[in-house]
Amino acid sequence: MILLELERVSKRYRRFERVALDDVSLVIDAGEMITVWGERRSGRSTLLRLAAGVEAPDSGVVRFAGRDLANQGGEMLGGGIGYCRTAFRSSAGRNIADHLTAGQLGRGTARSQARARAWKALERVAAEQCATRMPEELDGEETMRVSIARALTSEPRLLVIDEPTIGVALTARDGILGLLRSIADEGVAILTSTGEGTGFLGADRVLSLGKGKLSGETAPTLAPVTDITLRRQETA
Repeated sequence: MILLELERVSKRYRRFERVALDDVSLVIDAGEMITVWGERRSGRSTLLRLAAGVEAPDSGVVRFAGRDLANQGGEMLGGGIGYCRTAFRSSAGRNIADHLTAGQLGRGTARSQARARAWKALERVAAEQCATRMPEELDGEETMRVSIARALTSEPRLLVIDEPTIGVALTARDGILGLLRSIADEGVAILTSTGEGTGFLGADRVLSLGKGKLSGETAPTLAPVTDITLRRQETA
């Protein structure tokens, strides 16, 4: 089932005289995990923002569940699409539980239900111990898990996350990628990006972006996540 479709999408940043995306097409199915690899300034972050509806393309169409995102006015964010951000606004609350609740309240969710969803999401990503902490007290892995949990509170069908292992210790990266794989296995489409050679684990497809052009595998090939401890034993 096609969930997200980018059809001949292009994006140019005139201020920097740079073409970020050039006639890019991409189809993502429900439950599929796709990783886009690209060097710095390759356009991979732009691709993810367009896919989430955060930005609009200069040309082409981005469809989510058959609907043009350009006609939704940002409605899909928090209502079908979860876009992970690792920044936390002080106005949203003091501790992590407050931050996970605030966005839901803004969407009209009752406080009791918002709190329950926040706790459920933290448990899902194995970060319930972070509920009473402040954002600045979290390490890189905890920040990423909490960011994923915040996106999950809206019960998205598509989760978009730019560089999920950035700022995460090497020994914890497999755990983050394994978490995303498990979320995809529950039927949520996952679109991620990476600039590292270790960011592909768990992906059904790995695509490459360079000079505005997207290329890579056309058919899903599962690359299961292997725990880093086991991989070290295998190579010892």
